[in-house]
Amino acid sequence: MGTLLMRENAKKTIVITGASDGIGAAAARRLSSAGHDVVVVGRSPEKTRSVAESIGARHFVADYSDLSQVHALASDIAESTDRIDVLANNAGGIFGKGRWITTDGHEMTFQVNYLAQFYLTRLLIDRLISSNATVINTSSLVHRLFSRFSLEDLDAENRYDPRTAYGNAKLADLLHAQELSRRYGHLGLTSASFHPGVISSNFAQESVAGAGVDALYRGPAQKLLSGPDQGADTLVWLAEAAPWADFGSGGYFAKKKPASIARPAQDPLTAYKLWETSEQMIEGLPDLAS
Repeated sequence: MGTLLMRENAKKTIVITGASDGIGAAAARRLSSAGHDVVVVGRSPEKTRSVAESIGARHFVADYSDLSQVHALASDIAESTDRIDVLANNAGGIFGKGRWITTDGHEMTFQVNYLAQFYLTRLLIDRLISSNATVINTSSLVHRLFSRFSLEDLDAENRYDPRTAYGNAKLADLLHAQELSRRYGHLGLTSASFHPGVISSNFAQESVAGAGVDALYRGPAQKLLSGPDQGADTLVWLAEAAPWADFGSGGYFAKKKPASIARPAQDPLTAYKLWETSEQMIEGLPDLAS
């Protein structure tokens, strides 16, 4: 009992991206009220500052469509804290019918929902390992409904569909969590990905109309959706839990329980190849020593 109480009451430094609204903001408030040191990261300066000030937290702003801002974010985080117990990669978005290309040359949905988060984690990897951290990726049931995953077409150059692009990115987030555990688990790093549920929040309102999956979040069906606080339940649980004792590293969860995953996400070779391809995509970008 004493060990359990100590684990539950241990104060953690928790970095949450995509925390200016929705489940990220809800999780930040709940974890801060539980006594944890929360670092709020968001895209909107006004919203991010508002959430951070309401809980007395540090905050940083970064637009994931620009990888130079991700590098600046990693530098700011590393300089502001000597440990990171939890990195919650929660930033994301749904984009429109047209295929948008970022300034870095990647398809927008892929970069914002996956590649930028891969880059941030990679930049902070030494700090995460030294902290015995847990990395949590926000995935989605959409990875099973809409993904048509191809390692040869991660930027959706051959056939773009907004639903497929979003599903593929969320499947990549799931694979990333698995490969993180395989590569760094022996060094004390743990990971997980989760489905928050279909949430009624500004995530849908700020997405581009006509994206396809936005229909899940709009209209009469919105009355049936969960609120951000309920959607944050599994994120909060994973952030406070003890890896291995409370959940298996690299796993995918929904409603605080293991959840089923699409067939492509069950292949360790696919996860390995995605990591190697992602490394090639960020090759030449600065690390924190630059």
